[in-house]
Amino acid sequence: MMKKIPIVVVCGPTASGKTKLAVDLAKIFGGEIISADSMQIYKGLDIASAKPTEEEKEGVPHHLMDFLVPRRGYSVADYVIEARRLIADISARGKLPIICGGTGLYINAIVDNIEFDDTGSDPGYREELRAIAEERGNGAVLEMLREIDPESAERLHENNLSRVIRALEVYHISGKTMTEIQAESRKNPSPYEPCMIMIDWDREILYDRINRRVDIMLENGLLEEAREFFTHEDYVTASQAIGYKELKPYFDGEKELSECVEHLKQETRKYAKRQLTWFRKDSRISLISAGETTKYDEILKNAEKIIKKYSFF
Repeated sequence: MMKKIPIVVVCGPTASGKTKLAVDLAKIFGGEIISADSMQIYKGLDIASAKPTEEEKEGVPHHLMDFLVPRRGYSVADYVIEARRLIADISARGKLPIICGGTGLYINAIVDNIEFDDTGSDPGYREELRAIAEERGNGAVLEMLREIDPESAERLHENNLSRVIRALEVYHISGKTMTEIQAESRKNPSPYEPCMIMIDWDREILYDRINRRVDIMLENGLLEEAREFFTHEDYVTASQAIGYKELKPYFDGEKELSECVEHLKQETRKYAKRQLTWFRKDSRISLISAGETTKYDEILKNAEKIIKKYSFF
């Protein structure tokens, strides 16, 4: 029986402190970090995606980050191919692969060894769906998906229109829902032994952390980054990134900046809530409780103890 490759997964909602924890664990256990963030892959989306600076990386190698221009699409299947290659390489060099991020679909695709369907495409049908979204809103397309595949509809947000359309397209072509296809794709056992960790903040504290993070992002130049982003009309793929689309009404002269900032904070909190819902369904994730009086050193020590309990240490 083939020995499984050990991996550590530091997951959770935005602003929960994943990046720092992953970096410190990499320093303790001799690891390298593979990002599992669907927006940090793009060049230029630095502040909006909370991409760690070189200083914050503290010399720890980071992979699958800052390598793609925003006009390019990047599927979960693309991510899995690269992540698997990197895990094998990092492990072969005697290092510990640490997956860090908040994109649940990326993380589950790796941990559960999901094989992606090779269903073809129907450009005409995709255009029909995009026309519906233009006329009636993204929510209308998501409701179409909910009628045939409620599980996929529950996992996806209406702003993630490309994935909603793909799920409908797959059903249109194959007669199978994306949920059915993904269930079939899990038949092969995973080659990984995962240790999964999440910092579990009290909800109100997490929301306060999010609000403060948005303020810091603005101080660090989010407005200028977003303004530059919208000068590129072909940056369609990443145009739904939280942190940009909420500021667009300000650039268009439709709303005051304060109103847009408040909306940005609200949307980020909603996104965090969806992330929490996703990750809390996974019983394999060890939760590190954190409250108002919790010190970071306690969180790090608890994470270290959890990892050391696994068979690969």
